[in-house]
This record gives sequence, C-alpha cells and structure tokens, in this order.
Amino acid sequence: MKYRALKLDLSSQKAVREAAAELLSWNDVPTIDILVNNAAVMNIPERTLNEDGLELQFATNHVGHFLFTSLIMPKLLKASEGNLKGVTRVINVSSLSPVVTGMRWSDLNFEKRNKDLPEVEQPPYAMHKAWGAIDPEEKSYLPLEGYNQSKVANVLFGIALNRRLYESYGILSFAVHPGVIETELVRYAAPETVAAIQKMKNAGAFSIKTLGAGAATTLVAAVDPKLGRPEAVKDGKENYGAYLIDCQISDRADARAVSSDEAEKLWSLSEQLVKEKFGW
Repeated sequence: MKYRALKLDLSSQKAVREAAAELLSWNDVPTIDILVNNAAVMNIPERTLNEDGLELQFATNHVGHFLFTSLIMPKLLKASEGNLKGVTRVINVSSLSPVVTGMRWSDLNFEKRNKDLPEVEQPPYAMHKAWGAIDPEEKSYLPLEGYNQSKVANVLFGIALNRRLYESYGILSFAVHPGVIETELVRYAAPETVAAIQKMKNAGAFSIKTLGAGAATTLVAAVDPKLGRPEAVKDGKENYGAYLIDCQISDRADARAVSSDEAEKLWSLSEQLVKEKFGW
C-alpha cells in the first residue's frame, strides 16, 4: 500500500488553498474515492481568532474542511464517474455535540454574553458547568462551545453536500460521532477543564474506546454498502441517516443539527467566509 503526505493547516484558508492546489497537481492520483475530514482542535482556553478573523475552532474544524473539500471536488467527481452510486463518499468526523446544541448564528465569534443571545442559541449551560465552566451565562466565550459549534457544522455540511452531489453524481456524505478516545485532542485544555473531564470519567459519565473502536464508526460510514442517502424525514426527524453513533444510524441529534434549512444557511455562510461560491 502506498501513502503520500500532504501538509494541510486547516486553520488558515491560504494554507488550505495551497494544499488543495498541490493535491490537484498530483497527476498520478487522478481520483479520490473517500475523503475523511477528521482533524480538529478542541477547548482552546481563550477566545482566539485566526488570520481570517474567525474563531479558531470553527475556522479549523469546519471552515477549513469546507474549503478543502470544495476545492478538491474535481477528483471526487472524477471518482464518482467510475463508481456505483453511493460508493464515493465524504465523511465528517463530528462528536456528541450535535445531540445537545445548534448553531450560534447571531454571534459566530463569541462577542456577546451568552445570556444576551436569543434563547434558542444559548449554550447548554449544565453541560458547560460539568466541564468546569463557572457562571457560563455571564461569559461570552466558552472553550467547549466553540468546539460544539464546529461539530454541529460538520453534520450540517454533510447534509448540504448530499443535496448538491447525490442525485447528480452519486456522492454520499455522513457525519459520525466516533466515541470518546484517548488522543491529544484535549492538549490545549485548561487545567480546570482537564480536572473536570477526569472527574466525569471517574464517575462513569462516559467510557473510553480503543483507537480501533474509535475508528470503527468512521469506517462504517465510509464503506458500508447498506448506507444510502439519508431520508428527508423519518419519524419526525429530518435527514435521518446523516449522523452515526456506535456504527449505527442515530436519531439523537438535536433537530437544529440535522435541519435542511440550517444546512443551507451554513453553506451560504461558509461561501461568504471563504469568499468563493461552489456549484457542481
């Protein structure tokens, strides 16, 4: 099996464009059958904006993936020409965040106090307190909520991709929660956050998966032939089948995280943020 490394800094739109251009220049790699958008940062302690003026977690975990996927789309489309419908796929590795929250449309960069947001956009305060936040209602930036926003966007991005790509090209997209895995994802977290996570772990709030088990749901989403396009509505749930947990389709996502309207709103916003429109 052959491998080739590609330097990709998802926090910078300039770097993403450079990486995409390099990949597109690889004539000996004419097609891409499966793209897994997996990289992420989490729990940045202080509100941080990237060079493009965006909150760092949203910029890295969603905008970078949105731009990279869109720019390398020619090779995905080429792959779809020779594949059966549904074989070419884009997988977005999300988290459990879509179960508890939606998008913070009115304050993407965390400039307003949480209690001053529209009620529907206010964070799940109990969750943040469990993660060590003190008086989250009075704060603007919450490290975990920055991550939550990006992970909800991962699901909505996949829904928007299906609308644009499945009928015309047979390309499928899914988002997955891989489970809790011991990786370096929390390396930026503040000490009090790390202590809160350990406390929850000791109390049995979650179990740790092995690396193999953590990769399993992503692999199912990427290659399981039984998975088809998510259903528009099933049992009152929009886009049923767009989000997987524990290698199974899950209906646990908050309605806002699987809404077609929210997905289209995110697509329009993402195009504005990267200053480019994409149409296939």
